[in-house]
Amino acid sequence: MSFADLGLIPELLQAVTDAGYTEPTPIQRQAIPIVIAGKDVMGGAQTGTGKTAGFTLPLLHRIARHANTSTSPARHQTRALILAPTRELAMQVFESVKTYSKHLPLRSVCVYGGVDIRPQQAELRRGIEIVIATPGRLLDHLEQKSINLSQVEVLVLDEADRMLDMGFIPDIKRILALLPKQRQSLLFSATFSDEIKRLADQMLKEPQLIEVARRNMVSETITHVVHPVSSGMKRNLLAHLLRHKPDTQALVFVDTKLMCGRLAHYLERSGISADAIHGDKGQQQRTDTLEAFKSGKLRVLVATDVAARGLDIDELPFVINFELPHTAEDYVHRIGRTGRAGHHGYAISLVSSEEKHWLSEIEKLIKLQIPQERVPGFDPDPDFHEAGSRGHRGRRPAAAAADTEA
Repeated sequence: MSFADLGLIPELLQAVTDAGYTEPTPIQRQAIPIVIAGKDVMGGAQTGTGKTAGFTLPLLHRIARHANTSTSPARHQTRALILAPTRELAMQVFESVKTYSKHLPLRSVCVYGGVDIRPQQAELRRGIEIVIATPGRLLDHLEQKSINLSQVEVLVLDEADRMLDMGFIPDIKRILALLPKQRQSLLFSATFSDEIKRLADQMLKEPQLIEVARRNMVSETITHVVHPVSSGMKRNLLAHLLRHKPDTQALVFVDTKLMCGRLAHYLERSGISADAIHGDKGQQQRTDTLEAFKSGKLRVLVATDVAARGLDIDELPFVINFELPHTAEDYVHRIGRTGRAGHHGYAISLVSSEEKHWLSEIEKLIKLQIPQERVPGFDPDPDFHEAGSRGHRGRRPAAAAADTEA
């Protein structure tokens, strides 16, 4: 099946061709015809499935009839609203909209918090057909009357599970109350908790359910390693591994904002350039930190799952789980940032005896028994191997092994 078979208008087909795509992904094959038909959608899809194009392409198809070259703001009413949980995700969607609308005279803008609101207000008042926004900043604009949602025809709620994690559901409900009752609504989420289902009941009318196979297979270009270690020795082991590979960057995951800042500070004191990215940091601080990491000025970026959502870094050699995620799917999300585009990557997990249960859940999900390598001088608690050792004790740590394999 080609994109032409999905019924998209020629301007969009040309943009797809320009972007180098030839065949739609499974979720695009399912979603595009349904959205074009004007039906509401409840989509179960993770990042990396082609989900974003799965809603931006048919959304653009739906509102293309409003495209015009007039300079009058009145001719450019807001017709589509896309909500995303973080600046990074909102920017990714914005880039998708720009890519596929290049042959259509439609205006789009991305608005998010942590930056001066005035340039955003000026752009919105020019008239914008497609608004991509984070919930909090959209409410700021609504309070200041710099945006009018009365003509919105299509609403997209992306990454609804992350919206829930970040406490945005009350904001979402406030926004829903301000939208026209007659509209098309699309909700996408990697998981469907009871609260997400309740939200879907509130915002969707007779939705079509779209689900694609969960993307829990991990890249074969990633080497997985577990280092058993006591909780109290994790920081020392992390510094030890990083010193083994002094010229390599690493993305280090922790579970809480508090640990995020503390660990980055510890690494800095240990002579390893590091910074943290988490939800309490201002937007400009987060942007500056990400740029420093992407440019190579920063060796180690310590992050929480929510803050790192949408983080895209080319050729990242190491992802280190300082703390295992409590959801196996989040392990897949985390390590998916290494081993990309044919490059080899390492997914290293520092695991204490308290985390063995989560390790088992991860191994079940990815259908892989991860080798365990004890690093001399950094022993685990005595009860770590009570259930039976399976792995190789005393082998070199992965960071050292990478010297000969990279």
